[in-house]
Amino acid sequence: MIAVIQRVSEASVKIKGTIKGEIQMGFLVLLGVTHTDTQEDVEWLSKKIVGIRIFSDEEGKMNLDLSAINGNILLISQFTLHASTKKGNRPSFIAAARPEIAIPLYESVIFQLEKDLGKPIQTGEFGAEMKISMVNDGPVTIILDSKNKI
Repeated sequence: MIAVIQRVSEASVKIKGTIKGEIQMGFLVLLGVTHTDTQEDVEWLSKKIVGIRIFSDEEGKMNLDLSAINGNILLISQFTLHASTKKGNRPSFIAAARPEIAIPLYESVIFQLEKDLGKPIQTGEFGAEMKISMVNDGPVTIILDSKNKI
């Protein structure tokens, strides 16, 4: 499972011209699920996302997590995070999980993030054509890979 975390001052997702989810300060999280992901990956990734300290404290050091700033999460499924570009110019998405595996894991990530964060999160819609808007604060972008825990 791959998560691209972007620290944002605001973010939103539109589907067919209608806002599906929006947040103010917090994380825009792009999530890619692969066919070997499990509930263990969900739990590890959620704890990392909620606990990562990349918000500035009073001294300007990245030392605060989401709960310290009462931050929010906008979670977007994005199978293209598992693209392989080793051959040719057209990416292969064979490593991305098929919907029957990816959807339950995506839904599990939503549940786990809400549990770990202690409040509801905002989401896009799995498989939908989405338009994402955000203001990256910093800019700060962190990539987490549950298969690279060490």
